[in-house]
Amino acid sequence: MSDESPVILDASPGGVAAVTLNRPEKHNAFNGDVVAALDDIFETLHANEQVRVVFIRGAGKSFSAGADLDWMKAAADYTESENRNDAMALARMLKKLHDLPQFTVAMVQGAAMGGGAGLVAACDAAIAMKDAKLRFSEVRLGLTPATISPYVVKAIGPRWAKALFATGEGFDGNFAEQIGLVQYAVENEEEMEAIAEHLTQLIFDAAPGAVADAKKLVDDVLDREIDHDLLSDTAHRIAHRRASEEGREGLSAFLEKRKPRWSNG
Repeated sequence: MSDESPVILDASPGGVAAVTLNRPEKHNAFNGDVVAALDDIFETLHANEQVRVVFIRGAGKSFSAGADLDWMKAAADYTESENRNDAMALARMLKKLHDLPQFTVAMVQGAAMGGGAGLVAACDAAIAMKDAKLRFSEVRLGLTPATISPYVVKAIGPRWAKALFATGEGFDGNFAEQIGLVQYAVENEEEMEAIAEHLTQLIFDAAPGAVADAKKLVDDVLDREIDHDLLSDTAHRIAHRRASEEGREGLSAFLEKRKPRWSNG
């Protein structure tokens, strides 16, 4: 992709991919082109078995300021059907990000508003500058954060989601860490890169298939009753993993006191 693309994908031979929102002059606000480019990139990454960790970044001063003003102006004249199609494009893109088998990390600086904050929530982990500015601002425009809500509610729980969705109150990276929207709040870019490197090393010490299955496990057991069906399901999952090529290799490596084949350590 050229540097003029609204989103840039840079995947290294070593298995690390960086997805960069590339509209710094617009604070990386979303429009139809950004959503379409992200959708295409996440579909490409889903099929790439060499990539093991994906970082989502924003070029310039902000992660993403949410919806582009020109995009919102155009949407004001859409029919309800056209608005539904527009919203579905964003919803499908976020679902593709959420469903990536690789470990995904948002790197948040400056503004992360509306859909930008939703992008953060759809990732597996997030690192934010302590002075980052986040907000679910949709109610100020007479809207609701509907398409991002499944990921935000999972990340921060229903009570904080209600409070922040209904009031549109802004908050910083420190508060985002307290409520679980991000896992790491940092002072500067050096700290952010150090944590990114730490997470990368942890993921490269883990089996790729096990990482994907662990992510799916969380989604599949969430809010389920702890009954016989769940016990049977989880027992089946660990038995399948033990019998898998990765499971056998991991156990052999542990017993032989060596690194497993998937580790680059």
